[in-house]
Amino acid sequence: MRGALVTLALLLLATGCGGDEGSDATAPGECENVEQPAPRQPEALTAPTEALEDGTTYALTFETNCGTFVVDLDTGLAPNTAASLVALAGQRYFDDTVFHRIVPGFVIQGGDPTQTGSGGPGYKTVDAPPQDSRYVKGTFAMAKTQAEQAGTAGSQFFVVTGEDVGLPPEYAIVGEVTEGLDVVKQIGELGGADERPTQPVVIRRVVVNES
Repeated sequence: MRGALVTLALLLLATGCGGDEGSDATAPGECENVEQPAPRQPEALTAPTEALEDGTTYALTFETNCGTFVVDLDTGLAPNTAASLVALAGQRYFDDTVFHRIVPGFVIQGGDPTQTGSGGPGYKTVDAPPQDSRYVKGTFAMAKTQAEQAGTAGSQFFVVTGEDVGLPPEYAIVGEVTEGLDVVKQIGELGGADERPTQPVVIRRVVVNES
């Protein structure tokens, strides 16, 4: 039963939800109250054709109304998906988007500017994960539909908030949260019974860091 629920959980059927008005900051350690950004129309972008530079480390910094967290990308494990994420972040694709799906003790999911749970950049990449992959707390991976082959990715990502959520090796693993895991945990507590956020959680911008 748990396996069936887990499979269903990542079918990208969740929808965005409206938020409370206002922009007053809350106490430290809590999320700032912000308005939900307007959903964007679907886009048809072109997948990057150049690989990321060898010997360069890439990280994505997510600035949200709940705080900031950093994801170190694994360019060896998921080279195509990592290159796509870096390109999308460079085009500000993720700026002013939301976490449209939050399941406490499981995952937080974002990366869909349409806020429908079915949007994407108009192309797919594939980086099949190893068969022994585990999806543990802090894992940054890509969402896909059940019908798509293992490792397929568009722009929708999820961060694991449970200790080990028992997902099958179907979802491209692109990296892990190396800073701000407390922020991820806080966001992960804002999910309702319908798997929608109980208040808007907005990604203000995603910055690419190279070293």
